[in-house]
Amino acid sequence: MEELRAMTKRARIIYNPTSGREAIKQNLVDIFSVFEEAGFETSAFATTPEPNSAKNEANRAGKEGFDLIVAAGGDGTINEVVNGIAPLHWRPQMAIIPAGTTNDYARALRIPREDPVAAAKIVLKDQRFKMDIGKAGNNYFINIAAGGLLTELTYDVPSNLKSVFGYMAYLVRGAEILPQVKPVEMDIEYDGEHFKDKASMFFLALTNSIGGFEQIVPDASLDDGRFTMIIVKPGNLPALLHLMVKALNGKHVDDERIIYRKAKKVKVNPVNDKIMINLDGEYGGDAPMVFKNLHRHIEMFANVDKIPDNAIGGDPDDKIMEEAEQQFVEAVEKIPEDEDSDD
Repeated sequence: MEELRAMTKRARIIYNPTSGREAIKQNLVDIFSVFEEAGFETSAFATTPEPNSAKNEANRAGKEGFDLIVAAGGDGTINEVVNGIAPLHWRPQMAIIPAGTTNDYARALRIPREDPVAAAKIVLKDQRFKMDIGKAGNNYFINIAAGGLLTELTYDVPSNLKSVFGYMAYLVRGAEILPQVKPVEMDIEYDGEHFKDKASMFFLALTNSIGGFEQIVPDASLDDGRFTMIIVKPGNLPALLHLMVKALNGKHVDDERIIYRKAKKVKVNPVNDKIMINLDGEYGGDAPMVFKNLHRHIEMFANVDKIPDNAIGGDPDDKIMEEAEQQFVEAVEKIPEDEDSDD
């Protein structure tokens, strides 16, 4: 009792009760014990189907002075919590307990993804650092912003295929939607430079993990104040898929069909076609849109000693992703690359 009375810090766990086969809900008592051992008087909020449930609760808890907000669920729950606390002048610390399918952000932070209690125990290491997030219009994102006709197709595929390579493999099998994959005219301004031409898609990445694949942005930094911007030029699907195979090993960075830059601020303008913006895997509005990197905006608990100093490496123990990667490569190798039909 004396120990509980001495607690001055408060933690609010915002959890999705349906994520990860209800793993968080089933382990909630043990998770509470971990945070209380770390010195936090802990309470919880179960999200509801109401829109912005996690966002609104994170905003409320932040305004009430909670010291720590724990986002427990998939990448969507984490995104909502960030959107709730990012606008605040004083922002609480954040921690993550992943329970989704891809868990890109937890992967980048080297947080255990299969065991909610082990993920909670990261807080006991007391390793924290301030991380960049992105702002797009009035919304915030933590992993990736993207646009282009190819990215728009993710809204029509199953949620477990929404990763970059997952939905491309889906495209390989789904010949009925291949004619939709065409380049669009894009007008992109970034840090004093300008791109105006046709492109299949653009990415603005904050971490190296995109759909679970970790070599698309091989030199990613979590706190350097810059996005990694990738503009993909090919509009021909076979050429695009072959280019993505190169990206599996980080060999796409110097390819002439790619523009690979670091940028603090990016503005995307539509030219002739509508450009829908994808933020962390979900629809985030239409261009024109300005993207700003908010440097070291949120202090996050992470497995800091497992994250390389200069870049975030791969995860060789992730057999599921290795199998998915191999299946993707095998599917693409069967498709002839026709560079003459990009337009």
